[in-house]
Amino acid sequence: MNLTLKRLFGAAAAVAMGATALLGTSAGTANATGRAYCDRAERDMWHEGPGTDVIGHNCSIPNNKRRWYSIEIDTLVETYYKSEHLDEGVARTKTLHDSTVRCMGYTSHNDTVHWFGCPPS
Repeated sequence: MNLTLKRLFGAAAAVAMGATALLGTSAGTANATGRAYCDRAERDMWHEGPGTDVIGHNCSIPNNKRRWYSIEIDTLVETYYKSEHLDEGVARTKTLHDSTVRCMGYTSHNDTVHWFGCPPS
């Protein structure tokens, strides 16, 4: 094999390995930065389906501003109401473990994070 062909193959291999390394690094970073974590959270469940807000406690929030956040929750308590009105009371509660919800944004105060725009999962 002549020297020019060896150099060409070497350069192509170096480019391919570099591209693979860059893609692997950026994919891992993108996945990690888009996720949040909460020890526990509550979600209201209405007669017509789940509410679009989730109240999280002891949450870690990604530093970047994203359009959607995936929130991993250790303990999610869903409160089912008898009707669409709070004054008619709670029908039951259900506790889920290791849940993931997607939400559009959040506001936070002290140890509480109000996740909003969380469609049913």
